[in-house]
Amino acid sequence: MVSRLLRFGLTGLANSAVGWAVIFGGLWAGLSGLVANAAGYAVGLMLSFTLNRRFVFGMTGAVSAREVARFLCAFAIAYGINVAVLLGAQSVLGSDDPLAQLPAIAAYIVTFFLLSQFFVFKPATPR
Repeated sequence: MVSRLLRFGLTGLANSAVGWAVIFGGLWAGLSGLVANAAGYAVGLMLSFTLNRRFVFGMTGAVSAREVARFLCAFAIAYGINVAVLLGAQSVLGSDDPLAQLPAIAAYIVTFFLLSQFFVFKPATPR
């Protein structure tokens, strides 16, 4: 479990670096905080699936539609929590303050790991 958490953390750093680059690029280009946040997560979505599936959770073989659907569901839940936290942080820090992204990203990470571990990439159990 510790090694999985470490791999998830490394994957998260890679996703965060890519996501933050897109977020800050979007803010610099004049996008609102919410639009920049959405763009950052959209860009990282495919990277996240690939790295989490293989590197973190060790899944091999063909990708199933069910697995993708579960991943997208988990992402939607984690992202919804991210947006709720972002809106709360923006109400305190200001609507386009980049620091408002920090608690939102933290909430996303915790939620997404738990859903990935117990729902998305859970190995099939023999019947």
